[in-house]
Amino acid sequence: MFHTILLAAWTVFHLYLFWRASSLPIVKRNISRLSLFIITVALWATYFLPGIADDIGLTVLSRPIELFTMNWLGTIFLIFTCLFIVDLVTLFGLLFRRHLTTLRSTAFAAGILLSIFALYQGFRAPVVRDYEVHLAQLPPQYDGLTLAVVSDLHVGDFLDQKWLEERIEQVNALRADGVILLGDIFEGDSPGERKKSMMHLIRGISAPLGVWGVTGNHESHGGLDSTVWFLEEAGVHMLRNQWSELEPGLILAGIDDGHDHGAVPDSTGRIGRALSGRPDSCATIFLSHRPRYAEFVASNGVGLMLSGHTHGGQLWFWPFSYFTGLANPLFAGECIVDGMPVIVSRGAGTWGPRMRLWYPGEILRIVLRSK
Repeated sequence: MFHTILLAAWTVFHLYLFWRASSLPIVKRNISRLSLFIITVALWATYFLPGIADDIGLTVLSRPIELFTMNWLGTIFLIFTCLFIVDLVTLFGLLFRRHLTTLRSTAFAAGILLSIFALYQGFRAPVVRDYEVHLAQLPPQYDGLTLAVVSDLHVGDFLDQKWLEERIEQVNALRADGVILLGDIFEGDSPGERKKSMMHLIRGISAPLGVWGVTGNHESHGGLDSTVWFLEEAGVHMLRNQWSELEPGLILAGIDDGHDHGAVPDSTGRIGRALSGRPDSCATIFLSHRPRYAEFVASNGVGLMLSGHTHGGQLWFWPFSYFTGLANPLFAGECIVDGMPVIVSRGAGTWGPRMRLWYPGEILRIVLRSK
């Protein structure tokens, strides 16, 4: 279903771009309609080239082709969005008819400029974003305790071993007391041998209180149990619908991502199991890959919730950001839900296009303060 939707969107973007580009004077003067059609079809066909290259044994070519295809997907989406906004404003040419050519040419140029900026943002190193949280019931002796929080690394075909090594160096440079991984560490279809080759890097994460993690939706794509095994072998304490005492009086609780879409909702299932039986007198930090059910989490006496998954939209902007906001009301940054701080990371890596529009990737440094 996902690939069907993606291919449908891919096709609509190319048809729309051909329709609008063929009306621009600069295109008319330099490219014939037939040539533009051939170029459009060739770009559309790149969707299938990585799979074809894999099938005939040219894996060495399939990865660069796939990277081009994904970045072209991000580029054509941004151009499509800029042109579509102009169509919405002009009611598809019914208004501002004298300025249509200028508006559409400007939108096309804006889409290209936004794409260049998004590529720059996608390839730069994540920034470190600082938060200070006053955590209810945190014992005074832990005032100033620091956590490094990393989400959505998406290590795989495009973000490789060297990229992971640089991110781990970045995390270690923070000298945090504990490190938290909020899921989507690997692309789900990454081969097992590739994950094994990176285990020693993850073992190199240095934190006195250890490395703790929960699963994301991508962990389930290539076999959830095998990915969890790799992470645990690399020294990550995986919290799978359970809690553990980070220090006396300070608890970490975490849930598996709801990838299985089972009949038991998170509000009465995973979250309840993860929080049950813990001492009421302890401060609790709750880890969930997706920023959902925050009200239920807060009602269980949790002092802080940490999530990722949204990528801060990565490439979305109006009008499409409106719909992503409906799906994820807690979209990025810090907010307060029923008195409980919720921090949603934009993630360190990228999924699909190696592009980020408004914000770079981020690694969080959270300083805990006692009330």
